[in-house]
Amino acid sequence: MPSIETVAAVLFAIALLHTFATRLLHRLAHRFPRHQGLFHLLGEVEVVFGFWALVLVLLMAALSSWGEAVAYVEGRTYTEPLFVFVIMVIAASHPVLETLRWAIARCARLLPLSNGVATAWLCLALLPLLGSLVTEPAAMTIAALLLAPRLFRAVLPEPLKYFALGVLFVNISIGGTLTSYAAPPVLMVASAWQWDSAFMAATFGWKAALAVLVNASIACWLLRKHLGAAPPPEAAQDAVRAPLTVRVVHLLFLAAVVATAHHPVVFFGLFLFFLGFTTAYARYQQPLLVKEALLVAFFLAGLVVLGSMQQWWLQPLVSSMDSRTLFFGALGLTAITDNAALTYLGSLIEGLSAESRYTLVAGAVAGGGLTVIANAPNPAGVALLRDGFRDGSIGAVPLLLGALLPTAIAAAAFLLL
Repeated sequence: MPSIETVAAVLFAIALLHTFATRLLHRLAHRFPRHQGLFHLLGEVEVVFGFWALVLVLLMAALSSWGEAVAYVEGRTYTEPLFVFVIMVIAASHPVLETLRWAIARCARLLPLSNGVATAWLCLALLPLLGSLVTEPAAMTIAALLLAPRLFRAVLPEPLKYFALGVLFVNISIGGTLTSYAAPPVLMVASAWQWDSAFMAATFGWKAALAVLVNASIACWLLRKHLGAAPPPEAAQDAVRAPLTVRVVHLLFLAAVVATAHHPVVFFGLFLFFLGFTTAYARYQQPLLVKEALLVAFFLAGLVVLGSMQQWWLQPLVSSMDSRTLFFGALGLTAITDNAALTYLGSLIEGLSAESRYTLVAGAVAGGGLTVIANAPNPAGVALLRDGFRDGSIGAVPLLLGALLPTAIAAAAFLLL
């Protein structure tokens, strides 16, 4: 009888293959309309890891006992999925987006570029760096919603959209490294290795910022002909303009949730107060992003359940690499497992040198845009932007190809500077 660790590794591999087959499942839904509901459900990338996590739990119950399976699930930490759910809903609220849209528009007027190009550049460059303050999931949510009407439209060529998506994912992944709390893979090691925000800014941050600016500039140059005709984001808004007091309260809720990100009872309590406030001032709101946020949280929770069982083969693999090999190993492994899980395993290795610590984290964040599961905020970007792609889904292989150049630029910045 196979061990549960072996079963979990096989299911993890199947889940990875499933993420690459989501577009095929959407096509099968059109080909077999009788079962289109099932195919569409299994074709949602946010459902993949939650579905296979359920299979793992059922197999654990069959191979051992139901009590042991439940104990395993209850023993996992779900702070990150809960936080991503809460921060997505708040960051996507109309008053927050209205404020950020106004700020981006003001800054765009100061740049010697057309309005469309300047706005896209700020969303691909400034907002990922802002993620170092408001956390990467919040930055991803805001950037995706502001970019959707400009870059991710049906009329744009698919290869350019995938390149822009790759740039967004990579820039979000590395843009959170200016502080010690905003990027999940950095947060996993910051306390264990005594890395504070000053260390992060001096060691990683300036290199990441340079790569972010280069990636955003390349993307906007390639898209410049398509950005001029993009409709202004304001045209999509039909809610009443929120007064300053309402916008300030929303921003305070956002800041409070970020400040309590490691305390789920606290930030979820704040979220309930936030829901009450939006109900009281419903005329200044648009429908909250609850469904999309729940799907992303479900995806991340499934990744926690499945990923926690991969330590038995991942940690020896990481331990066997020298510092230079560790960089490329981490970059590659990040594509098939969450980069925060990878750096967490690295923090458990005794006697890891300062150079190896740097290359592990640098490789993990540089590879954070290669796949949907590579970085925790990526599923949020997929949930918010997939409607702008063919078949209403984002293919894993085109995303990988679109992210190769921005990943190489990020890797070069961390290795050569």
